[in-house]
Amino acid sequence: MSKVKNEKLAAEGDRELEWARVNMPVLAQIRKDFERDKPLKGLTIGTALHLEKKTGILLETLAAGGAKVFCSSCNPLTTDDRVAAALAKQPNMNVFAWAGQTKDEYYSCLNSVLDGSPDIVIDDGCDLIFAIHEKRKELLKKIIGGCEETTTGVIRLKAMQKDGALKFPVIAVNNAYSKYLFDNRFGTAQSTLDAISRATNKLIAGKTIVVAGYGWCGRGIASRARGLGANVIVVETAGTLGEHESGYHRALEALYEGFRVMSMDEAAGLGDIFITATGNKNIIDKQHLQKMKTGTILANAGHFNNEINEEALNSLAKGKREIKENVDAYELKSGKTLYLLSEGRLVNLARPSGQGHPIEIMDGSFAVQALSVKFLVDNRGKLKPGVTSVPTETDNLVARLALESQGIKLSPPTKEQAEYANSWKEGT
Repeated sequence: MSKVKNEKLAAEGDRELEWARVNMPVLAQIRKDFERDKPLKGLTIGTALHLEKKTGILLETLAAGGAKVFCSSCNPLTTDDRVAAALAKQPNMNVFAWAGQTKDEYYSCLNSVLDGSPDIVIDDGCDLIFAIHEKRKELLKKIIGGCEETTTGVIRLKAMQKDGALKFPVIAVNNAYSKYLFDNRFGTAQSTLDAISRATNKLIAGKTIVVAGYGWCGRGIASRARGLGANVIVVETAGTLGEHESGYHRALEALYEGFRVMSMDEAAGLGDIFITATGNKNIIDKQHLQKMKTGTILANAGHFNNEINEEALNSLAKGKREIKENVDAYELKSGKTLYLLSEGRLVNLARPSGQGHPIEIMDGSFAVQALSVKFLVDNRGKLKPGVTSVPTETDNLVARLALESQGIKLSPPTKEQAEYANSWKEGT
């Protein structure tokens, strides 16, 4: 039933999976529990995730728990064809993904996942959940719930919830505190800068890097870029971004961390490398592109390929050519040349330069995913439609297991300390 690019790549994929498997101890522990208890027995799980080796270990864990798995990618460029071929050989695994999909092929693969009639969906960017609500409504009555991996996806889900359109519970895995740390802050930082370096072979030190967005991803990118010797400018926007913070708060934090802070209009002519990480659209727009220096490199670490306005870039260009894989040169009518990486899609996951987040990072993030799926099953029928938080117990457990996997065990507070922390009386 699977559809992959080349089944002969399976042996290479097996080696990739083996390397990830031995370096993901948290998921290994969860897999042992799943193999013993079979909490997902008889269920079908449909996923749209970046399909590479770390994702493969999550899918294996779900299958070990008794689930039948239908999987596709959540991005046309981010499938590792070797891993897809290897997974397609495994029992209870149905794979519909390959690198370099057209838009039509991408949505066809999502529909193939939904043809499996899932009980639970795991999404990255909300495309799968959106498709269920808009085009495959017959599936709604069967679905227990879903999990969403990304900031962009959670934003879409909250908009759906606000409009009364979200018809089943979805756990916002992205909003787990451990996920913020594992994935968004440290994972995105290393994988983004690594991918830019692989694609361009350019030195980071001494460059002026403009980071658009100072959420968890932007914080990590800015910090790691500075650590590599870059001069970092942070761009934020005015106004409210969420329940507890605004662009003003984020900009103030960036300023106090020692970064230069300004608008994109101001930064456009200063940067050597621009990295968008906002989850919004047209962050780099026509007026910004016109101000940029020749040789400027444009990269996106947000989810969709709309943060850099490629339509505007094309309108300014007299020609476009592929310099090397994942590097396109736009020769502007003004005489300048700008370089767009990975077609404006996720630079850190677009193969071959993008390898995704480090294995240890995804071990933690996917542990949250696996346990959130179990939580949905354990609470079947009890959760209301809408966006649901990861249980604190799950969040804390994954952080503890991640530490223990590295030989770190923390001491609990003493009885006296616990009583003091919970007392309101002075001097007790």
